[in-house]
Amino acid sequence: MDQPVAIVTGAAQGMGRRIAEVLHDAGFAVVRFDVQAIDGTDGLAVAGDVSSPDDVAALVERTLECHGRVDVVVNNAGISSIAPAEETETEQWQRVLDVNLTGPFLLSRAAGRVMLDQGGGSIVNIASIAGLRGVADRVAYNASKHGLIGMTRTLAVEWGGRGVRVNAVCPGWVKTEMDEADQAGGSYTDLDITEHVPAGRFAGPDDIAQAVLFLADPARSGFVNGVALPVDGGWTADGSWQSLRLRKR
Repeated sequence: MDQPVAIVTGAAQGMGRRIAEVLHDAGFAVVRFDVQAIDGTDGLAVAGDVSSPDDVAALVERTLECHGRVDVVVNNAGISSIAPAEETETEQWQRVLDVNLTGPFLLSRAAGRVMLDQGGGSIVNIASIAGLRGVADRVAYNASKHGLIGMTRTLAVEWGGRGVRVNAVCPGWVKTEMDEADQAGGSYTDLDITEHVPAGRFAGPDDIAQAVLFLADPARSGFVNGVALPVDGGWTADGSWQSLRLRKR
């Protein structure tokens, strides 16, 4: 078989950059896509906005021109939004949904057509534990990630019998540039996270990237389809109150 080809969105920094590195090291030809400039990378790098149908169509076209196939899509690009629901502006709501939910749909649709014609492929959507739980002051972000998990399950049902698996990874809090920007607004601290998560730490980008590699590779996860995999150190499993949680450390 030819070298498998993976598209990773939001690949300029943070989780996306590490996901691209891990897939590259595992033998994939990686196409990196981001609205920001992508520096110092091997292979094809494409600039564009995931919420633009034209940019997404151009991304898939350039991938096919360069590699002739698409085997994996990682819908990682996303933006945060922290505000009480009653103070969330319509424009803010719409932009978060455009990037975090419409963008993954556009690329899944475009690349999914290619995968269906090929008879196989894997789509991995980067959702969040905010798609499995409610997190205060994040109404737009939460809605986008809940929607992304719903889309994941629907595509898995529609396409699984035709060889295309669709799964989601649901990270907990990850130490990235997004976390730094969110904390700079004063909404939470490191201790708020580490005291809540049973593992007692933030995730690192590599924790997420290794889960993506598992779901991307049919040799590792060929019968895994339609899952929303928490990579959260036990956050969503824990119903303890704070003092009880901390006594178990």
